[in-house]
Amino acid sequence: MISTDSFKQEYLASIAANCASPLEECSDREKYEALVALIMDCCSSIRAETGKRHRQSGEKRVYYFSMEFLIGRLLRNTLMNLGIEEMVEQGLSELGVELDALCECERDPGLGNGGLGRLAACFMDSLATENICCTGIGIRYRFGLFKQRIVNGEQLEEPDDWLENGYPWENCRADEAVTVPFGGYLERREENGRIFFEHKGWRGVQAVPYDLPLVSFGGSSVNRLRLWYARPLRHELDLAAFNRGDYSLAQKSDNDAQAITCLLYPDDDTPAGKQLRLEQEYFFVCAGIEHVLRRFREQYGSNWALLPEKVAIHTNDTHPALCVPELMRRLMDDEGLGWDEAWDLTCRTVSFTNHTVLPEALEKWSIELMQQLLPRVYLIIEEIDRRYREGFDRSLPNWYERWKNTAILWDGSVRMANLSVIGAHSVNGVAALHTEILKQSVFADFYALTPEKFNNKTNGVSHRRFLRESNRELSRFISERIGEGWLTDARELEKLLTFTEDENALRELMHTRALNKQRLCAYIRRDFGIECDSESVFDVHVKRIHGYKRQLLSAFKVLSLYNELKENPQADIPPCTFIFAGKAAHSYSFAKEVIRLICAIADRVNGDRDIGGRLRVVFLENFGVSMAQRIYPAADISEQISTAGKEASGTGCMKFMFNGAVTLGTLDGANVEIREQVGEENISIFGLRADECETLRSEGGYDAAAEIAADPRLGRFVEQLTDGSLGAQFWLIRSALLSQNDEYFVLRDFAPYMEAWRRLAGEVGSMGYARKCLVNIARSGVFSSDRTVGEYCREIWQV
Repeated sequence: MISTDSFKQEYLASIAANCASPLEECSDREKYEALVALIMDCCSSIRAETGKRHRQSGEKRVYYFSMEFLIGRLLRNTLMNLGIEEMVEQGLSELGVELDALCECERDPGLGNGGLGRLAACFMDSLATENICCTGIGIRYRFGLFKQRIVNGEQLEEPDDWLENGYPWENCRADEAVTVPFGGYLERREENGRIFFEHKGWRGVQAVPYDLPLVSFGGSSVNRLRLWYARPLRHELDLAAFNRGDYSLAQKSDNDAQAITCLLYPDDDTPAGKQLRLEQEYFFVCAGIEHVLRRFREQYGSNWALLPEKVAIHTNDTHPALCVPELMRRLMDDEGLGWDEAWDLTCRTVSFTNHTVLPEALEKWSIELMQQLLPRVYLIIEEIDRRYREGFDRSLPNWYERWKNTAILWDGSVRMANLSVIGAHSVNGVAALHTEILKQSVFADFYALTPEKFNNKTNGVSHRRFLRESNRELSRFISERIGEGWLTDARELEKLLTFTEDENALRELMHTRALNKQRLCAYIRRDFGIECDSESVFDVHVKRIHGYKRQLLSAFKVLSLYNELKENPQADIPPCTFIFAGKAAHSYSFAKEVIRLICAIADRVNGDRDIGGRLRVVFLENFGVSMAQRIYPAADISEQISTAGKEASGTGCMKFMFNGAVTLGTLDGANVEIREQVGEENISIFGLRADECETLRSEGGYDAAAEIAADPRLGRFVEQLTDGSLGAQFWLIRSALLSQNDEYFVLRDFAPYMEAWRRLAGEVGSMGYARKCLVNIARSGVFSSDRTVGEYCREIWQV
């Protein structure tokens, strides 16, 4: 640990080396970059020692392939992990520099969208802290998903130009670039009884790696997040096209290459969009597998029998499913292994996490597209499928149905989830309920055939980022009572249970929550121009906008409460602030319409003086990690109200729980396990269960019109959707509820939802509610990603 004076000297030296002006004349951006440069030097030294230690020990390396890594801002997080946050803050203050101002210069990297990417980032944090050698493999998106703006109540998408001013945390490793081939054709030849394929006529794209340091808590090790960026192999210009004025065509090869890493999840409604999505997936898989094998060869040469002992390749959902055939391709075509040996090594090296039960999210690609774009990879997939079919046990009951459901190639499509299961030694779900649904429904036939592959690994989140970094007041409250051991062993939070009857402790806990609510109000006022009452109930629903996540149910609750207050100004409804945030996929019309409805309700409620400000509705645009870290500490009610059986796990519920918010939710995803931890009295559960939802679906749904007829509140707000009273009409939503018979059971669950909400909202601020908050914090330790990655290490990766 260096002294404050030593830090100041080194920081001033960094200013001199990186800025053209003295400190007092530098912009906050320049001061930020000089500080990051200093930290990067420190990280490089630790990384060198970490790499040396890992090489000497010969320990197994984990390679975590994911399309998303939602890492958030790194400055304060890295200072915290290095153990120098307070010292740096003090040193900067003595130099007249505010650390908070420098943190605000940093933008959220556009590397993800939702829970998939945030989970991957939490895992990387925990793996470093647990001293597990791990490299994250992903894509360096030039413009991320999109920047969300709300204009006239509607979501508009703009490019997220997060790299506009560069990104000082990354290190370009152009010397380790990889060539990724697309298209072309195969020539077959036979030598010494073996068949070989030569790939010819392909067009290449250069994958350039950018490395980011991810520091362990305590600063003893640094792991690497390697993000691949697409560039043309060589800059080409069609001079004839340029001279006739067709400038786009003239640089088509450059543009096509750069498009691969331009956006996260480009629209795949068109043939060109589908091709681009498949190009993205193969691009980072091909480059990542080359990196894996290069590192292996450096240490173990061509002793490929050691591969499963020294390497674990984990595919985070189906996007990296091509790891299976790509690893086969490299082992056979480049290293000369036979099929049987390569297949054995591949299956023992690769593992797979499924993150969804939604059929539309289980990727499929057309055979024709795969053949054209990846001819050699497709040929390997075809052979995997052929051998799987030929080896299928046809003596099994209903063998044909199982064979059809588990084959990789069927009905003109390549089924990536089936490829992932067949090519992996382990398949896990991410919550107990989710894993059971996989076993009994989504992958029921696979589970019947290979039950030993399937296991559950309930998700977890980094409590250091989402509690220690995000909520310093609460962290101080905890450490003063139980010490700081919880920072590396989250289960120590259970020691807080001894304070559940300590009224002084409960009052202080509520005081920390009040400070966080005041801080969030100030942020909303500053950035969105909306005044909120910090003494009101903060009811928070922040996550990706989707039908099954049921932001619509939340919106109907607000509208119903508003209607009640209009009819009876003396109604027993506590002052409430309803906070919404989240992005809708740019092509998901229903989700975008729900945002428009929430904004219309906000305009109506916030502008009505008759209700005396008792209700306030805010939709915070462009939700991301840094915004989430402001919101979680201030929430009273954590809305986790997905249709039962649809949410794989959810991690937002865990982040709220670490910060003491009480969950209002269905028995879905990780809510089931939260209830097991805190007890029924410390969570508010309502609504249909997963099996009840499935029964209703099998019976053709339910009569939504009858529900409306039975509950006047439903009839009222369904009419408001189209009668103009909200300043707009919402026929798409009305149609989803009535003509499409309410696929997500919004109307069916409305009455029990309102009953549960009233009970919980009425308790907020009481001593009983404070006790619930403390129990939730105390029981949250099991949802640390440290616990989750420990289970992956022991039970899947064998690290």
